[in-house]
Amino acid sequence: MCDLQKKKKFDEIIDDDDIVKSAEQSFRIDYFLFMIDQIICSLRNRFEQFQVYAKNFGLLFNLKKLKALNEDALKYHSLNLENVLKYNRFYDIDGLDLFSELKVLRVIFPNGNRNSIEILDYIKNIDSFPNAYIAYRILLVIPVTVALDERSFSKLKLIKSYLRSTMLQEQLSGLTMLSIKHNLLDKVEYNDLINKFASQKARKINF
Repeated sequence: MCDLQKKKKFDEIIDDDDIVKSAEQSFRIDYFLFMIDQIICSLRNRFEQFQVYAKNFGLLFNLKKLKALNEDALKYHSLNLENVLKYNRFYDIDGLDLFSELKVLRVIFPNGNRNSIEILDYIKNIDSFPNAYIAYRILLVIPVTVALDERSFSKLKLIKSYLRSTMLQEQLSGLTMLSIKHNLLDKVEYNDLINKFASQKARKINF
């Protein structure tokens, strides 16, 4: 489909901004490519987050990984996990105790490539592995990512409706971000924003 052009005088110089894009080109440039870029960034962030997750909790993924570590590596990862789960002066687990528990656990646990759920089911009724029990519970419930790319598409369907087909890219991006981050908006004082906006836009000056 060819580009449409505005009517011009015979001596007028054509500017790139004066070219009117077709509906297909406008959708491709202003919306499709923008969303693809957002998805690529979200996927990149997801894999980066998973790498950090695997670095901290990788020894607990399955029995094969646990048994593959020598004692020095097992101790290092146990102490590292203690630091990861530390908040100020509070600790969820003790790294040295976790190291001792995992050494025993990988010896007494039945052979096979057991996953973390099977290991948790095995130790949950045994009082000898309190730190390992906490570590495996955290492993299985901690969120790895926020899945921002899926949320972007779901919000886009609600915001970019047929009735709003003339919405500009800047406005669409802003409304999409506001809808996704609605939990932050709940903490905003709207009266302060309204008063600030009104004071900046007010034409009447008090003397």
